[in-house]
Amino acid sequence: MAKSFIPVASEHHFPIQNIPFGTGIKPGDSLPRCVSRIGDFAVDLKELENQGFFADVLPHPVFQGSFLNDFMSLSRTQWVGVRGKLQHLLSEDTPTLRDNQELRQAVLVPIENFTSTLPVQIGDYTDFYASKNHAFNVGSMFRGPENALQPNWTRLPVGYHGRASSIVISGHPVRRPRGQVKPPDAPEPLFTASKRVDYELEMAFFIGGKVNELGETIDVNEARESIFGLALLNDWSARDLQAWEYVPLGPFNAKNFISTISPWIVTLEALEPFKQSLPAQDPQPLPYLNETDHSSYNIRLDSLIKTPSMEAPHKISESNMLYLYWSITQQLAHHTESGCNLRVGDMMGTGTISGPDQSSLGCLLELTWAGKNPIELPSGEKRTFLEDGDELILTGACTGEGYTIGFGEVISKVTPALQDKYFHN
Repeated sequence: MAKSFIPVASEHHFPIQNIPFGTGIKPGDSLPRCVSRIGDFAVDLKELENQGFFADVLPHPVFQGSFLNDFMSLSRTQWVGVRGKLQHLLSEDTPTLRDNQELRQAVLVPIENFTSTLPVQIGDYTDFYASKNHAFNVGSMFRGPENALQPNWTRLPVGYHGRASSIVISGHPVRRPRGQVKPPDAPEPLFTASKRVDYELEMAFFIGGKVNELGETIDVNEARESIFGLALLNDWSARDLQAWEYVPLGPFNAKNFISTISPWIVTLEALEPFKQSLPAQDPQPLPYLNETDHSSYNIRLDSLIKTPSMEAPHKISESNMLYLYWSITQQLAHHTESGCNLRVGDMMGTGTISGPDQSSLGCLLELTWAGKNPIELPSGEKRTFLEDGDELILTGACTGEGYTIGFGEVISKVTPALQDKYFHN
């Protein structure tokens, strides 16, 4: 098994087998720079590029800016080349960095001294609804189990266009949204703060490499070449706002107030050992969605909550990316079938990923069955939805033989709603 000269414990999310990509600010800098990560160190890609280490794998400089987009615009061959170069430089058998203290100090930044930033300049964001368990549960709440799935659900990956401007990284507070709600017993809608703020456990995937022109498509069996990598995604929802506003065009303010991602993008190459076939789809998809490699990744996805009175987070759910019905390649291909052009840096979300039982559900709407069955916490508190001061943590990891491929965490704290002349407590 490959090892780095930097010690990395077997349960650590960022061993030499991972090599994710991100951005952030080093001490003394004012602007973010492109980085990778090994153990508890950020790896300065700009510094390595300036010293010529990527000259044989890159056609031109791509790590001089504050986002990864220039690098993402290259081909998978070049992404793999850079990742391989980093694995070589960080290997316990390579003296280049290992034995050069000055170079190590320039390139390796202790993570406690590093401030992660949004890694991608995201142009567009699309959110799908690709977990059958989740779709069935939500449909059952509102239409009954006999009508839970709409007729189109098993025929195509249902999705909607989200809001890219409100995507943030882990650590950013979540201000409780305000908006119109219509309680069942109220004669008129009210303008108030949401009382049903919920998290949604999702995976995000980022577009790079080969993209299509307007009017063209991306074949489902070639879609992998257009996926740069994956991150964790908490696509926040205000369920009471959503219930009133979503007819007839779908969610709007209930979903656009914030979406939170993990700061590290994990490559498909790092996840390859954990790829598994998904169950056969019934009915068989139409030819443009009928892929030869219908698969996903064995990524354990945990949801935890920490209230202000709790000393440590408490796990409320354990899901897995294998619970997708529609793969990320099917989602991507379907997105382009109308001729919609994708652009480097676009982000897509899988939708909430839920498993088959209570312990594997991916949001509070399901865990509490729309607020009817509160969850009990070790502190003695109960929750139906999130309250001010609550922290919601998502983690994701794959367990290999002697190593872990992880995504880090998405940590967000709910803060009180904006107070002004239209609303105040």
